Amino acid sequence: MILVNKSHPEEFILLGFADRPWLELPLFIILLVTYPTAMIGNIAIILMSILDPCLHSPMYFFLTNLSFLDMCYTTSIVPQMLINLWGSTKTISYLRCVVQLYFFHTMGGTECVLLALMSFDRYVAICKPLHYTLIMNRRNCLLLVSTVWLTGISYAVSEATVTLQLPLCGHNKMDHLVCEIPILIKTACGEKETNELALSVICIFLLAVPLCLILASYASIGHAVFKIKSIEGRKKAFGTCSSHLIVVLLFYGPGISMYLQPPSSITKDQPKFMALFYGVVTPTLNPFIYTLRNKDVKGALGNLFRNIFIPK
Repeated sequence: MILVNKSHPEEFILLGFADRPWLELPLFIILLVTYPTAMIGNIAIILMSILDPCLHSPMYFFLTNLSFLDMCYTTSIVPQMLINLWGSTKTISYLRCVVQLYFFHTMGGTECVLLALMSFDRYVAICKPLHYTLIMNRRNCLLLVSTVWLTGISYAVSEATVTLQLPLCGHNKMDHLVCEIPILIKTACGEKETNELALSVICIFLLAVPLCLILASYASIGHAVFKIKSIEGRKKAFGTCSSHLIVVLLFYGPGISMYLQPPSSITKDQPKFMALFYGVVTPTLNPFIYTLRNKDVKGALGNLFRNIFIPK
């Protein structure tokens, strides 16, 4: 263990899969493929939502925010992962670790609330169709999205700042791929029960409460969809809602297993695979999930490619 006579170390050593070096090359190749795929897919979603007039609706405005968020989310961790997996020195400077900590948790906290907002949008569209344009007008959408981002930023700034105050007692090795709050708490020494309790309470509000609202929204949506007499209407409602529900399950499942338990009880490899899942896999799959299950998005994607590759 490297000891440092400072309030914080100059750098952290992210051990990752150093005990299983045979995993590093396959993981490096996977990240090298998935990262550009995630970026291209999410950029395509953003361009479609902006350029195609048919997608100028609240649902696609929120989807644009989700795609931008996913791009920032995966960018905050994957480049550093690639550097550490490729090289023999698996270090990250203290400053870069702090920046990564704030960005990673800002995006994570924002996505928790944004997914709940997207489910509320679907609830209003299907259960209150006559009031939809009144409730989800442009002003309200901008206000709701601003609140979502402010919530994510507030969570990251408050929780990360408090975590960074914990004494490390010279420890600068983290058995992880990224700088993440539960791992920093686990690495710290001294009294940290208050930090664990604060993290659990905040994550209940950011994970459990939005998830309950999402499930309540979809219970009402399911009841309303079964009342629709038109088979085509049912298919369209199920198409847009099922895509969002799949994304919710992909994001909330790993997030709950990681953040709704005390950091001291987290197993050795759990944080690594969870970070890969909700920081890499989900942002890569989201554009495909929304594209493959939505006729409007598929049509807009076709128009986008025609405009780019077929000159007029």
